[in-house]
Amino acid sequence: MELNLLEKKELWIQNVKLKNANLNKIADVASKILNLPREEVFVVDVRDNYITLDVMTQTIDGEDIIGKEKELIDELSKIEGFIISENTGIHSSGVLGLVSLDKQYKNEIVENSDRMVNEIKEKIKRRAIVFPTGFEVKNNMIEDTNTPYITKELEKSGFEVKKGEVIDDDLDLIAGKLRKATMEGYGLIITTGGVGAENKDKTVEAIEKIDKNTVAPYIINFQKGTGRHEKHGVRIGVSKIGQTLIVALPGPNDEVRLGIKVLLESLDKGFNKEQIAKNIEIALKEKLFKKYNHVGQNH
Repeated sequence: MELNLLEKKELWIQNVKLKNANLNKIADVASKILNLPREEVFVVDVRDNYITLDVMTQTIDGEDIIGKEKELIDELSKIEGFIISENTGIHSSGVLGLVSLDKQYKNEIVENSDRMVNEIKEKIKRRAIVFPTGFEVKNNMIEDTNTPYITKELEKSGFEVKKGEVIDDDLDLIAGKLRKATMEGYGLIITTGGVGAENKDKTVEAIEKIDKNTVAPYIINFQKGTGRHEKHGVRIGVSKIGQTLIVALPGPNDEVRLGIKVLLESLDKGFNKEQIAKNIEIALKEKLFKKYNHVGQNH
């Protein structure tokens, strides 16, 4: 049963006294009892009658924490200079607070937690946010026809959709906004624009910055260095970070319409990010081939 700590990662051990105690040994014991990687557990504060541990991991298995208070205190009391009393206890304002619950309720807690986690996951899966990108959109030089269309199509498919702000063509800014959205519980993030071959196009690179395993196939290739082409072509991007799927689509509205159609079909079939990227790639390549072939014939 994997539980998300939701940024509440502090564990207070109260009513204890330290006398020349080794803080590393305290962290060693805590990580061992709670079955956490040692590098993710730190003593971050020491006061007259309590100490604070910080757990750096994002999730923890409920089996490893529920009802572990007595075991943890007993093991800590074996450390030289770590002095407990009958009032020593452990407190946390978040999921880590399960450490102090009675073990007899463990099975009931696990069952209820599994149900709650599944409900939360299902809700997250249906929460979407759309980020248009680009100087021309942000400064109202062109109308954003993509976001209203994407919103309408997603809502028809049962998504709860939020319109995100228009993001400038800035690598770190885009990466930061996307990372923040993944932490805010969106199951689907869609960006439009910024996937081209010009230097100003940063969207796919921003996704790759927060997920090195992003699938980013080219949908059209150019000769780098010709004209304004500073990259080898136009790419889309599909990433999966935790429960969040990030999809970077081109800016032209006809390509967005096709991309959304393929995306929704792929989601309905339960495809993974590699399959989703491949399906969108094939559809857009075929469309762009016809578009550029038609232009070539006219010239």
